Order: sequence, then C-alpha cells, then structure tokens
Amino acid sequence: MPNDEIFLTESTPVGKLGIIPLKSCMELGCKVDKYLVNWRADREADHLDHITMAGYKSNSYIVDAEVPRFGSGEAKGTILQSVRGLDIFLIVDVTNYSLTYSLCGHTNHMSPDDHFADLKRIIAAIEGKAKRITVIMPFLYESRQHKRSSRESLDCAIALQELISMGVDNIITFDAHDPRVQNAIPLNGFETVQPAYQFIKNILKNDKDLKIDNDHLMIISPDEGGTNRAVYMAGVLGVDMGMFYKRRDYSRIVNGRNPIVAHEFLGSSVEGKDVIIVDDMISSGESMIDVATELKKRKANRIFVVATFGLFTDGLDKFDKAVESGVIYRLVTTNLTYQTPELLARPYYINCDMSKYIAYIIDTLNHDCSISGLLDPYERIHKLVKRYNNGDF
Repeated sequence: MPNDEIFLTESTPVGKLGIIPLKSCMELGCKVDKYLVNWRADREADHLDHITMAGYKSNSYIVDAEVPRFGSGEAKGTILQSVRGLDIFLIVDVTNYSLTYSLCGHTNHMSPDDHFADLKRIIAAIEGKAKRITVIMPFLYESRQHKRSSRESLDCAIALQELISMGVDNIITFDAHDPRVQNAIPLNGFETVQPAYQFIKNILKNDKDLKIDNDHLMIISPDEGGTNRAVYMAGVLGVDMGMFYKRRDYSRIVNGRNPIVAHEFLGSSVEGKDVIIVDDMISSGESMIDVATELKKRKANRIFVVATFGLFTDGLDKFDKAVESGVIYRLVTTNLTYQTPELLARPYYINCDMSKYIAYIIDTLNHDCSISGLLDPYERIHKLVKRYNNGDF
C-alpha cells in the first residue's frame, strides 16, 4: 500500500470514512470498499487504538442509502444510518442506462438527468450533518456541453455550481472532456484523473510481444481535442505521436452535431507499427473505426482502440465487424461506466478495473494527504515498462 508511512506517522483522518455508492455504481463501490477494508485491517500503529480513531477499522465503510420511487416516477433520497461527522464519498455513474423505474405503469430506463437528480437527493438527505462531502463522478455529467458556442444552455457548469451550493466540498472525475469547465467553480476542489497507467498496464498484461520504441509503436489522437492525452502517453513511453483532425460539414446538423466529412492525418509514418488510438470516450464508435480504417490504409500493424469511457450507444456490431476484418486488434476501456455482459464476453475486449485506483484516492483524501502523486503516474509507468522489457511483468 503506497504512502502507508505518511498515513500512519504524519496524518489522521478528516473524519470517520463513509462511502455511498449510488445504485448506478454499486458494483464498483463494493470493490472499492473491499480494498479499503483489507488495507486498514492490515495497518498497525499505536495511535490507531486512540478514541479519535474509533471506526478506522471496519467490516465495511458503505453507508446504507436508497432512492425509492413512487408510481408517478417521483423519488426521494433516504439515508438509513447516521452520517454525522463522517467524511462522505459519493460515487455515481450517470451513464448507467441498465437501471429502470416504473412511470405510470411504463418502464423507463434511467437517463443521466435521473442519475444526477438522485445524487442531489442523497446530498440533500445528508442534511449538512457530514463533516465533508466528496463526489466521485467518473463520467462528468453533461461534460460534452462544456462551452457555449451559440445561445444554448451550459449544463455542465450549472451542475458543478449546483453541487457546490448544496455543500459538496470536492468533485473528482476521470478524463474530463474539457478540464477548463472547472472554471465554473474556481474556489472549490475539482480533479480530473487520467487512467494512463491502467491502460498501459492492462495492454502489456494481455499482449506480451509489444515493442515499446519509436520503430514499433505510435500513439494517435483521433482529433485535435485529445492531443494532450496522446502527447502525455507518447512522452512517457518515449514514442512518436500523431493526430487526425476532423473535417466537418458545418452547413447541416445530424444527430445533434455537424457530420464528419473526412479525417486528415498529421504525423510521421505508421507503416509496420503497432498503434494505440487513445480518446476520452467511445460513443457510437463511428469516429474511432474511421480513424482505425485510415491508419490501416497507411499500413499500420495492430491497432489498439483505447478510451476511458465505453458507451457504445449503437451497440457492438460495428466493432465485431472491424475486428473480423482486421481493422481493430484490441478494444480497451475501463469499468468507470456501465459495461454490458456482451462487452465483457468479447474476446478482443480488455477491461481496465479502476476500483483499486479509486480506493487509493479515497484513502489518501480521507487522511487529508496530497493526491498529486496519484494524479501523475509518470514514475509508475516507467517502472512498469522497465519490468515489462526485462521480462519480469
């Protein structure tokens, strides 16, 4: 366990730990809880027996809470145990469409709006009794609507301000579409976490014959908006990067956006190289497959499609066909959003479990320690690659 020495000799918890995973994120929350229970059970220090550390070791840190609904579709948040003085961490997946509720006899799938409303209901039910509230929202609500380009709503900024006004102290998200949205709450805690280490670790674990050098590997950004993500990963691995920019038809709108006319490539030759295309999310997947197809035309070798959030709004059929035709070699996403059983069963799919990483973040913040070392995985990636190259991985 990293930073144990700091935890035990230089810090005490902000308050007794409490985790509230909403139903949308219950499986991930239970995994996080299990890590924390095991780590704290194994810690030994004299001051852990002090009265101020009561509840530090526990069989579970999950706080019982629920959001029951009426037949009209209305709901209420309910806390089923005391939260007074707790350091609360709420975990919610606003993209989990698998959950349903009854609305006047009809079955409705929960939308991001429903999940965000349930989050606010639980915060309201806490009634200001917690010592501190941190919201962990892996997929930031309405994050693709991060800037105003016409007379339109600015939903993400409003949502952040709403959470802060309700008493939330910190907001933690993963791979925000545009981190500048935090300017909406400049005086409050906002962290966007990159899962670069988990991506590289799981790719290397599943493929033992990758050669990590300029002659055999290249990182690609599928658009100009994700360039920083690709630059970081390429810099850490010491390989080249390239990018595509999307030429769009701004004269019309299809499904809420200007359709892409063509993908133009900027970068050195990809011929014969393994390629990692990295982005924040896969929505329908059309753009990623188009980029992979363009790279194959340029004689790229194996193509790894990597994204933090795999939404797959149009299903998996197009990815099945892309793999069968040899356009895509591996598909890599995290468990930060809902994963269908069909996705997990695909032989070409690599799942990056983020529960341990989230547990590290919660444990560190609960001790009021800096998480800067967790946010920048540069050293950990270097050690990982070194082990891999030495055959010790």
